[in-house]
Amino acid sequence: MSTLRFHAVKESLKREPVKIEELKRRSDVFGSNVFNENAMRQYLTKDALISVLEAIEKGTKIERLVADHISTGMKEWAISKGATHYTHWFQPLTGATAEKHDAFFETIGNGLSIEKFGGNQLVQQEPDASSFPHGGIRNTFEARGYTAWDPTSPAFIYGTTLCIPTVFVAYTGEALDYKTPLLRALQAVDNAAVAVCKYFDKNVKKVNASLGWEQEYFLIDNALATSRPDIVLTGRTLLGHSPAKGQQLDDHYFGTIPNRAMAYMRDLENECMLLGIPVKTRHNEVAPNQFELAPIFEEANLAVDHNSLLMDLMHKVAERHSFKVLMHEKPFAGVNGSGKHNNWSLSTDTGINLLSPGKTPMSNLQFLTFFINTIKAVQTYEELLRAAIASASNDHRLGANEAPPAIISVFIGAQLTKVLEELETVTKGKLSPKEKTDLKLNVVGKIPEILLDNTDRNRTSPFAFTGNKFEFRAVGSTANCANPMTVLNSIMAKQLIDFKSEVDTLIDNKTMKKDDAIFNVLREYIKTSKSILFEGNGYSEEWEKEAVKRGLSNNKTTPEALKVKVSKEAIQLYKELNVMNKVEVEARYEIEMEEYILHIQIESRVIGDIARNHVVPTAVRYQNILIENVKGLKTIYGDKFKDFAKEQLMLIEKISGHIEAINTSVTKMTDARKLCNKENDIEKKAKEYCSKVKPLFADIRYHCDKLELMIDDELWPLTKYRELLFTK
Repeated sequence: MSTLRFHAVKESLKREPVKIEELKRRSDVFGSNVFNENAMRQYLTKDALISVLEAIEKGTKIERLVADHISTGMKEWAISKGATHYTHWFQPLTGATAEKHDAFFETIGNGLSIEKFGGNQLVQQEPDASSFPHGGIRNTFEARGYTAWDPTSPAFIYGTTLCIPTVFVAYTGEALDYKTPLLRALQAVDNAAVAVCKYFDKNVKKVNASLGWEQEYFLIDNALATSRPDIVLTGRTLLGHSPAKGQQLDDHYFGTIPNRAMAYMRDLENECMLLGIPVKTRHNEVAPNQFELAPIFEEANLAVDHNSLLMDLMHKVAERHSFKVLMHEKPFAGVNGSGKHNNWSLSTDTGINLLSPGKTPMSNLQFLTFFINTIKAVQTYEELLRAAIASASNDHRLGANEAPPAIISVFIGAQLTKVLEELETVTKGKLSPKEKTDLKLNVVGKIPEILLDNTDRNRTSPFAFTGNKFEFRAVGSTANCANPMTVLNSIMAKQLIDFKSEVDTLIDNKTMKKDDAIFNVLREYIKTSKSILFEGNGYSEEWEKEAVKRGLSNNKTTPEALKVKVSKEAIQLYKELNVMNKVEVEARYEIEMEEYILHIQIESRVIGDIARNHVVPTAVRYQNILIENVKGLKTIYGDKFKDFAKEQLMLIEKISGHIEAINTSVTKMTDARKLCNKENDIEKKAKEYCSKVKPLFADIRYHCDKLELMIDDELWPLTKYRELLFTK
């Protein structure tokens, strides 16, 4: 074992167990570090409390004078919890969270000081906007940008800092973050869904989109992970031969959680409870050292904030346990990657889940309305939905054995498929009394019974109905959920607007009754959205061919997938809903293309460095050992040495071949990268990196991994898969 690997393994064995202070009852401490309604009732005046609650529930504006009262109460609460600083906590287009801490402390002269935090500091701050990704919205010399308080997501204390969730916009007003378009999309789907709900219940005043994410991740011993330059710099292994035992036996999946991982999980969950993140589920995933945690569903904006906070929290807690958390979608070749299934639904302020059927035909008709409109929205905007989960890292996962393919399709199960087929036969025009009776008794009325048995899942489907929600399974583990949620809620809002327009037209122009009009429009949607429904194996070649016949896209790479983001249809969609303007859309496209280029560029540099500066020198050293061995055999056996050194000579020759292939491929890759960097058009540059630089990774890896099997384990410089995946 090489010196580096030896010290890494030795360090991993030296770790001290971390003592965990278990919380006696989670319900007693849940949200205790959150400025929630309970805390506000204690620290705010009645008027201030009402103002915040109305801002949350109705979207009303908070006046500056009231903001002063709110900030005073928030400061007193935070200080009582040990906070010394405050920050506007936001989500720029880097994929991570951002914060700038300021102390409550201020001097007032004569050697005196006070703790100060006013309404102005609460409502708005001014971080440097030029240093964050902006897609050309800002010039480098134009640094001004604003963070503005989002009262719908409560402030919380993280360490000794009061964190205030905010949006982040440019001086000129364009959104520079993930939260702003998400909030606009949620408002759009709220308005559109309420209008449709009025067909069934006049009392509905608000519809919330809910989200339940499932965070998958790997836990690797920190000392071992740090010994790998590729993990440190890219979050994944660029080289490494598969171990003899991987996940073939399925013995890790849902197995007993290792003690060390369990200690980490308990510590993480304790922190989550204090921060009001309602984590509920934990288990071993399929791959060795892979795990998952999932929360109770929440309103989508809050759920997105909680997931972003959680990902940061996971890394910090991991340090206490000498772990490294890997969230890359494919950190190890040959074993399952990690996703973040986004479970989505819509619920009314009257307590109804719109994607869950009720006990009566009328409530079932409401369910069918939102169910079929969701399918239609996905069918219309399947390419945009695919673009929402596109990234350099997720490209490695999509289409692999544990993830859905890049073809977007919807799985609803055989029994609901039968229901749609029956609805498709509804007579066009006014329904006869017998048809109404048959529909309500035989089709619509039996949906609750059908769904009791309709719980099977299709793991190859990117977008599957799972009883009372849709599960967007294609989202990557590193993703900010705001991106797919913005798209999904936007396309649903647009679809519901179109649906209501069509139904109202039938009612107004054809004197058709409401139920008749709804059934007629839904029937047409069932016919026109058939192409997106698929119940079979999404991994099969047959499905790829069938998808082409159906006119579905199959954008396997990020540069291919992202193009639709700047299409006329996409820009018009966001403009119509007031989610994003053209400048914001085009800026995001440029940022995501640039991010793709940089990821491939960094990985190419890292793999070239490891191959030439770690693998090749080790191969040469081992080759020299073999040569010395052959020389010794020749000294002993003379001309007959070839009979005794046959295997050594063959091995020397094979090693030489792999060394030559590595050097040749690294040179080709470096030259290709230099040519790509000369390209000024960002779209062409991304495609060049994708087609000319990235493919050479596989060639370099192949020969390096072959050398790993040939070279003495004591000499090999890189921590191996068996050590990374099976060290507990």
